[in-house]
Amino acid sequence: MKDYTKVIVLENEIEATLLDSVLNERQIPHMMHSYYDTALDGLYQAQKGWGHVSAPVFWHEEIKEVVFDLRK
Repeated sequence: MKDYTKVIVLENEIEATLLDSVLNERQIPHMMHSYYDTALDGLYQAQKGWGHVSAPVFWHEEIKEVVFDLRK
């Protein structure tokens, strides 16, 4: 997991769930990272986006294409 780097910031939980499903279906290695923080009761998440997806550099472009397609 040490070779995973941030790919793109996700806008909301629905987008994150859909992306996770598509990437799992395509067997693309990834990790979803939520920005939710209980101490701030989600304030950071509301301002900065739901979170981000991390993956090996090799997969970054394909993941970005999937995200852009989901956002259309």
